[in-house]
Amino acid sequence: MKNCLAILILILSICSIDLYAQEIDTIPINTKDLNIKLKRSPLPSRQGPLNFEPVKIPPYIVNAKVNYWKTKTSIGINVNQAQFSDNWKGGGVNSVAVGGLLNWKAEYNKNNYSYVSELILQYGKIKNKDQLQKKTNDRIFWDNKASFQLSKNWYFFGSINFESQFDKGFSYATVDGAETATLISKFMGPGYLTESIGFEYKPSKYFSTRFGTGTARQTFVLDKALFIDPDPTKPPKESVYGVDYGKTFRNDLAFQIVSAFDKDIFTNTNLKARYAMLIPYEDFGWNRIDHRLDIALTAKINRFMNTSITGIALFDEDTGTNKIQASQTLALGFAFVFPR
Repeated sequence: MKNCLAILILILSICSIDLYAQEIDTIPINTKDLNIKLKRSPLPSRQGPLNFEPVKIPPYIVNAKVNYWKTKTSIGINVNQAQFSDNWKGGGVNSVAVGGLLNWKAEYNKNNYSYVSELILQYGKIKNKDQLQKKTNDRIFWDNKASFQLSKNWYFFGSINFESQFDKGFSYATVDGAETATLISKFMGPGYLTESIGFEYKPSKYFSTRFGTGTARQTFVLDKALFIDPDPTKPPKESVYGVDYGKTFRNDLAFQIVSAFDKDIFTNTNLKARYAMLIPYEDFGWNRIDHRLDIALTAKINRFMNTSITGIALFDEDTGTNKIQASQTLALGFAFVFPR
């Protein structure tokens, strides 16, 4: 009996060892091409019908409005200062210069209709030691344009703009070692109001050209002091800025072309230019065509500082000269743009 029990234990041990070895040495077999049929499970299974019921979801109302307006405001402040000691042998004069710029633009676009309003205010002064204060910049410019799209690149537009200056302008001369100033311009002396209708070509967002086939420009000189000659022995001037003596404004009908360019040509570098040409219908002549070109190149240094160079080229015989007038300004200052 004991021998049988020992033999049985030995057989069970060998079987367990063999099964353990089979688990360890199991080799996976690809059963893809084998005809193996699996028997159906003898356990009963039951699938019930699926019932779908509609669920009422309350509508969610979004309280939001589409804003068709887009605005941008730029404010710039420039300060230049130079100081020399009394024994400075390199030459120079103490000076302080301050300049400011405000550029506001609002644009409305809906369907085929658009409206653009742009306001530019500039003013600057410089004071050199032992000299009179002088202006370095002075401009008021407000342009408004409404247009209706006719095709992909063409619009019918109507515009009105106003241009003048804030402060009095003087010409300077030195008489007997003393600097004297003569009044030559002031607010609304001159002032320009221009109304125009026509067609606009706008192939891209940064470039456009207006062809004002029907344009009227009023030139204002509201202060009679501008007609008075500094020399008391001479009679008053016959006309100032095209306005005859004794009158306050002059009206001209003309054909106008206005081209505008505004684009970032490099990273953080913007080029803005505007060219306006006015061709009067009455007394037409090549010397009667008015031209004005404004160019501004602005490079952003950081979030609040930039450097800019601006230039103006002007030809207008009514200003009292038949030559091109030009001005240029280089500035380093602070700039704030809203919204960012």
